[in-house]
Amino acid sequence: MDLRKRLLAIFAVVCVMAGIIYVGTSGMTVQKEEEKDSLFYNKETIYFWYSDESLTDFINSAAVAFGEKRDVRVIPVLTSDSEYLEAINNASLHSEQIPDAFIVSNDSLEKAYLAGLASKINDENGLCTTAHYPQTALYAATYQDNLVAYPFYYETSAFLYNKTYLEAWTAEQLAAQALGEEDEIPEEIEDMEEAPEGEEIVGEAPLEVTMEQIEAGIPTTMDELLAFADNYDAPENVEAILRWDVSDIFYNYYFVGNYMVVGGESGDDKSNIVIYTEETKKCLEVYQNLNQFFYIESDTVTYESVVQDFIDGKIVFTVATTDVLKKLEEAKENGDFAYEYGICMIPQPSAELKGRSLSVTNCIAVNGYSEHKELANEFAAYLSGSCYADLYERTGKVSANLAANPGDENLAAFMAEYQHSNALPKMIETSNFWIQLEILFSRVWDGGDIDSLLQSLANQIVSQVQ
Repeated sequence: MDLRKRLLAIFAVVCVMAGIIYVGTSGMTVQKEEEKDSLFYNKETIYFWYSDESLTDFINSAAVAFGEKRDVRVIPVLTSDSEYLEAINNASLHSEQIPDAFIVSNDSLEKAYLAGLASKINDENGLCTTAHYPQTALYAATYQDNLVAYPFYYETSAFLYNKTYLEAWTAEQLAAQALGEEDEIPEEIEDMEEAPEGEEIVGEAPLEVTMEQIEAGIPTTMDELLAFADNYDAPENVEAILRWDVSDIFYNYYFVGNYMVVGGESGDDKSNIVIYTEETKKCLEVYQNLNQFFYIESDTVTYESVVQDFIDGKIVFTVATTDVLKKLEEAKENGDFAYEYGICMIPQPSAELKGRSLSVTNCIAVNGYSEHKELANEFAAYLSGSCYADLYERTGKVSANLAANPGDENLAAFMAEYQHSNALPKMIETSNFWIQLEILFSRVWDGGDIDSLLQSLANQIVSQVQ
């Protein structure tokens, strides 16, 4: 064979070998991909349902982190909040992708538990204790003395005040006190720059005051609030000392919350219904009398309009929920809010009568139909007990975990109110209670007879649970 033929033969052999190597290599690649896919799909998988879109990025991140940590798959499922539990029930009974764990409001836990959708949690790490959560959160997650969910985040109401206005007012009071004591103008006032004629320095304190002095002047009872309104020399921009959404029970419940019992602390005891009491009547009288001083049209006011009035500096005090903090910060960043603000406990109805806010706690339940209860329970505990650090920043939801949001005074004030609050009751028979109570407050605000309205509500609710 000549050299040319030998080279062609060698080339042919090389080509054949190369082909064999390519086929073998490509076959190995396909095999590895198939093995990889097989391993991926053979991982233990749980489905986590929720209905609030603002949680999507947060839950996705938590699902990935937990999945990598445990070498499992967590698939978040965003579902409409319309007939949410019914959708979970249908998926549990008729789908191969059963919701293994899900977020649920505490007032729906009885319904979920009785339907088999919520089961007793396995808190093997001792997470659900007062070392990690306020007792309010634990009551909210309890049904018939059993913890049937992990507390996740909460909503409640507290007292919002214009700190800039109060700082200026406190300084004026201190200046007046100094004048009265010394019969001469204090040096600080002599040196103070005067506003041009015809103009007013709005919100600037004539004397430097401390936060303790400002807080000391914040009313702690409704009587003190009325006295403040009588004496306060409001800036021209202020339309009302106090305004709140009197049409929403969430902001009114505070007046009767300490004396009106529906289901006990955990909201599940049908034998513990106490609505008509002398204390409740007196609290409603305080509420009704406020309309004579702070006239608010219940059919036109809304929570959004009240918050906007606060942003515009038209009111000094209001009752707000935790979402107001994000709204105020966004308004400040946009240049629409020119004031400082603060959060504190809502003033008591009177020196003798106590108030108690309403709260709702969103919990994480483990589905009784799940075939992966242990893993679902572990992920629920992980979300509640390990992922609280950036929950508020990323979602605007305030974690029920006591370790969350350290150093944030406003969120700490909301937490203080939450710790003292009443959780929404769980009883299915009293699901219309809030609508009926809202109607009662509306009629009381408009001057209705408190005794007959309260007695009628008590009779109706007691008859429903018998």
